[in-house]
Amino acid sequence: MHILDTSAFIHEYHTDEDTASVPQVHEELEGEHAFRFDAEEGAGMHIHIPSEGTVERITRAASETGDAEELSETDLLLVAAAFELDGTLVTDDYAMQNVAERLNVDVEVIARDGITEQRDWQFQCVGCGRTFDEHHDRCPICGSDLSRKNPA
Repeated sequence: MHILDTSAFIHEYHTDEDTASVPQVHEELEGEHAFRFDAEEGAGMHIHIPSEGTVERITRAASETGDAEELSETDLLLVAAAFELDGTLVTDDYAMQNVAERLNVDVEVIARDGITEQRDWQFQCVGCGRTFDEHHDRCPICGSDLSRKNPA
């Protein structure tokens, strides 16, 4: 089963596989893209609502990779749906791909190149330069903002 992100409807993604999505994707779409969602649903696309426990697990994985701040509620729900349905997540979103990779969820990209490696981001203080494995609202040492940094 292929779990469709918003980008699948925007880029007119087609597959012969069974499809699923979450209701929040429809809310992100406008005009003809929303009509594509409706048409896909009318053709048998499954609308899935992941359990709270699975969403919490996805949120923890996103925190571990450093992608939590990059993902919307819809993004988390889509990764959770792909996880629960043992499906392939169809998305161009790099943060979603990174979290999916952490959870061994298959990903298919549409209009962009996919990620080449799974990353555990670090966060660097713009003031004192210290790095942290976990995201904080501010640097616990000097109080400055943190920016996301590739540890490689």
